[in-house]
Amino acid sequence: MGERVYNFSAGPSALPASVLQSAADKMLDYEGAGMSVMEMSHRSKPFEKIIRDAEANLRTLLDIPEDYEVLFVQGGATLVFAMVPLNLMTGSGKADFLITGQWAEKAYQEAAKLGDARAAASSKEQKFSFIPKVPAGEYRQDADYVHITWNNTIFGSKFPEVPDTGCLTLVTDMSSSILSERIDVSKFGCIYAGAQKNIGPAGLSIIIIKKDLVGKAKENIPTYLDFKTHADNGSLYNTPPAWCIYIAGEVFKLLLERGGISAMEEINKRKAAKLYDYIDASGLYTAPVVREDRSLMNVVFVTGDEELDKKFVADAKAEGLVQLNGHRSIGGMRASIYNAMPEEGVDKLIDFMKRFEDANQ
Repeated sequence: MGERVYNFSAGPSALPASVLQSAADKMLDYEGAGMSVMEMSHRSKPFEKIIRDAEANLRTLLDIPEDYEVLFVQGGATLVFAMVPLNLMTGSGKADFLITGQWAEKAYQEAAKLGDARAAASSKEQKFSFIPKVPAGEYRQDADYVHITWNNTIFGSKFPEVPDTGCLTLVTDMSSSILSERIDVSKFGCIYAGAQKNIGPAGLSIIIIKKDLVGKAKENIPTYLDFKTHADNGSLYNTPPAWCIYIAGEVFKLLLERGGISAMEEINKRKAAKLYDYIDASGLYTAPVVREDRSLMNVVFVTGDEELDKKFVADAKAEGLVQLNGHRSIGGMRASIYNAMPEEGVDKLIDFMKRFEDANQ
């Protein structure tokens, strides 16, 4: 087997090597079951333990209050873009959105198909280089909820704090930031995340939702898209993405062993600070996002020369630093430094960046 690379992909992203190795060791026989997790019934006792342990450990990691449901559903956050308005935009039929990147815009566009969705603020004209600040009074006071995307995977920004929405329900997509820093779950009505960035393999989404928000969907909603379907059936209404849930559960165990979210936040802040400090001090690279809104997970930077950016990505790949190309919509470079990226990987990247800068000044 070849040597593993440092994988800076934004998603599907790197997973902890120890989790992958453990899963490989149990691939043919999971703890004496004589079969893989991928083969066993989701109604079996071994899998029931897997999913219940996963939920319990996630609750511990995020300190999720008892009055919140934790749902494991198929599909990525893109599916939840539709599930949220179908379940929650059912009172006044209105929802306000902060447009801070491409995924925030996609969530808004999906909701606009289903009700009165409004962009309360947007940083699109400034190339999503900052997070708009909106006073609570500027939201429609009869809106069913306010939606934000906590971390901007493509453009490299994040909310520095929970926005004040007054008494309105706050919904957030945390696909690329969940488990990376401490959050107060009680400040949100609903948190959702696709797994393939900081949790596990693609094909799973996790929804953390206040119990009193479940059951608000209209009667004609498709069964699978109703939050109540999953809450009432312990996320086992139909065959779930069993392998994805198993790997996610193993990741949760590992994070608890490493000291939980507080410990991960400290490491993530250190990794990001190293990288941003070097970029800001360099004569070649620039980070386009305002300092106070910079992402901990997705560090976006450019040289200002499109051909030099391409050379950077190619030369880095030759040294085992892969998937550093920026999103196809904006180009440049992007280093996604999720929990699974060791600090050593960031150090190796900075060392390469220095050498590349010296050779291309």
